[in-house]
Amino acid sequence: MSNNFTPWQRTAYSVNLLDSTGQPGVTIFEEITALANHHGAINLGQGFPDTEGPTEIRQIAVEAIQNGANQYAPGSGTPILREAIAAHQERFYSLKIDPGSEVVVTTGATEAIAACLLAFLEPGDEVVTFEPYYDSYAAMIGLANAVHKVVQLKAPTFEPDLAELRRTVTDKTRVILVNNPHNPTGTVLDESVLKEVIALAHQHNCIIIADEVYEHLTFGVQHVPIATLPGGFERTITISSAGKSFSFTGWKVGWATGPRELITAVRTVKQFLTYSSGPAFQPAVAQALQLSDGFFSDFAASLGQAGEVLASGLEKAGIPVIRPKGTYFLVADVRSFDLNDAAEVARVMPERLGVAAIPMSVFVHPENQNDYQGLLRFAFCKQPDVISAAVERLQRLPEVLSK
Repeated sequence: MSNNFTPWQRTAYSVNLLDSTGQPGVTIFEEITALANHHGAINLGQGFPDTEGPTEIRQIAVEAIQNGANQYAPGSGTPILREAIAAHQERFYSLKIDPGSEVVVTTGATEAIAACLLAFLEPGDEVVTFEPYYDSYAAMIGLANAVHKVVQLKAPTFEPDLAELRRTVTDKTRVILVNNPHNPTGTVLDESVLKEVIALAHQHNCIIIADEVYEHLTFGVQHVPIATLPGGFERTITISSAGKSFSFTGWKVGWATGPRELITAVRTVKQFLTYSSGPAFQPAVAQALQLSDGFFSDFAASLGQAGEVLASGLEKAGIPVIRPKGTYFLVADVRSFDLNDAAEVARVMPERLGVAAIPMSVFVHPENQNDYQGLLRFAFCKQPDVISAAVERLQRLPEVLSK
């Protein structure tokens, strides 16, 4: 990275958005979405649901607006939501959290990630993530003028090499950022990996940021928060949100939980980002967190079924699929075809096939893109008829890839 880059250029560079002259480009999401819109394609690229969250929860937000919840919420979040988050952590994970000092409500998980990284990073500090990674991580690491180190998750297992993890985490590491369940691969990290992360955090005196926004969206496996494992809580900030669990992505209500001293640092930074947001949404999310166990299990089951329909459809078309253990996403392998650059495949699919997907190579460092260039990420958080229509169109994918 050039030492002459300004902060915004470092941010753009970190997510592969600068050309050789230092000029910014558009994200692959913007590019593919524009192509999908232009050609009327089914957009399985971006990870947003096309269904609404529970009616009764939406109604709470409507009533809150009508009753005057339209001014600033408390900077840490409304007491009712902080108490609901603490109760959720105890109900599902037996974690006892103080709602007054160990919870902060944020404008989505994205702000929580930003506040965490800005709170703890000095220029030159190292942050270790798994690769591929959610692009916001790289952007914020770049903005903080820190150094982004990666441990690759390689197909088809997307499991990290623990020896590589041990080599990568050093005394220069300030943060280990763990996304589990993992976007974009759909993997759920084994408990042995999480325990190794904890051991390394203690050994090298660094903190863990655990992005667990897909905590309730796993298929056939149990989500284990890293904070619940021995030695984990004392060094971990856990992030989640209402967006993925309840299909309210536009509400942008997220939160971070953890030890008092870590949350104090995050809150201090967060209050100078947005201060607060979503006063009418916060009581609704508080109620959503109290929904029955059946709601959470049924939602995960229906999402998993959508993923299975899409996976089976791709396999029927002769496209190998790496089945996800969680999240909204699955990965398809197009390396066996003549046109094996997934970025080019993604650019021609909306016009030739009427379906959009995202190349995995955009979620990695430039020098590692060859390791992922034959992989496409599909989002299956869509209604059954949309998935079925996409599957029908995808039967022509081998024909498209052979042209």
